[in-house]
Amino acid sequence: MKSFVNANAMDLEEAVTLSAEARREGRLAAFSGGGSDLLGLVKERIINPDVLVSLREVPGQDRVEEVSEGVRIGGLITLDALSRETRIRERFTVLAEAASTVATPQIRNVGTLAGNVCQRPWCWYFRNGFHCYKAGGNQCFSATGENQFHALFGGGPSYIVHPSDTAPALVALDARMLIIGPQGQREVPASEFFTLPRENPARENVLQADEVLASVTLPRLTIGSRSVYHKVMDRESWTHAIVSVAVVAELEGDVCRAARIVLGGVAPTPWRVPEAERVLIDQPLTPSVSAQAAEQAIAGARPLSKNGYKVALARATVERALA
Repeated sequence: MKSFVNANAMDLEEAVTLSAEARREGRLAAFSGGGSDLLGLVKERIINPDVLVSLREVPGQDRVEEVSEGVRIGGLITLDALSRETRIRERFTVLAEAASTVATPQIRNVGTLAGNVCQRPWCWYFRNGFHCYKAGGNQCFSATGENQFHALFGGGPSYIVHPSDTAPALVALDARMLIIGPQGQREVPASEFFTLPRENPARENVLQADEVLASVTLPRLTIGSRSVYHKVMDRESWTHAIVSVAVVAELEGDVCRAARIVLGGVAPTPWRVPEAERVLIDQPLTPSVSAQAAEQAIAGARPLSKNGYKVALARATVERALA
């Protein structure tokens, strides 16, 4: 492993300044919160930073706070703390459930919300040194290779799937992401934070050089809202979703008045399915209606040579979540 300098930032503004200064000097900097994914990338020689900007000493960025818009969650909150936070479990159940499914208890104890949202793809070609789009190359080896776990929707030219569990929940909750960089602060909806490969095949989100995801704000849900996260894996732990679904629905009795359904594990971004949502509007959530919505959720699927099984799995996962 290449040696690097560790720099402890006292606040996020200092962190982005340290990163920008390193870049101006021709050195590569990387941010580290929990560091579980980052250090893996370093060990695998996928990235070779000269400066590791540690965010662990930044105070207050692991809190959940009431704000006028709803609830703000610091990007450095651990996934374990997020999954157990009372307000999140009671009001934003889908996010607590998503956080609780990530990896192993050991990883959840150190991994952060921002880190989970911003982690790099786990495609075996990218993680094993192939010079693919995600590594700065001009080819996606999975397109005609081993693509059992790759994208059904939104693929091309890269066919990775976004690995985050919390990301689909944040999109379903209509969250807003606060970004801090050298030019100051900016806020973007979660639905616009993630980017498709056709926009930039080397990246998965809108973060620019020297920018960090500072916090996430969840707007208040209406009375009667319910939410759920359901995930299907190929083994019980330390793995990512083959298919997942985050659902947030506004119910009036048994009738659905509004809904957001977001799939995970099937696209390079959290994949919202408006056609499926429209099936539910002003309808009771009966098994028949849920089955119709699930059918619409997979209507645009474009499976690759070896991942066709995920179409039926996605349909069943949506149906089960609605149930």
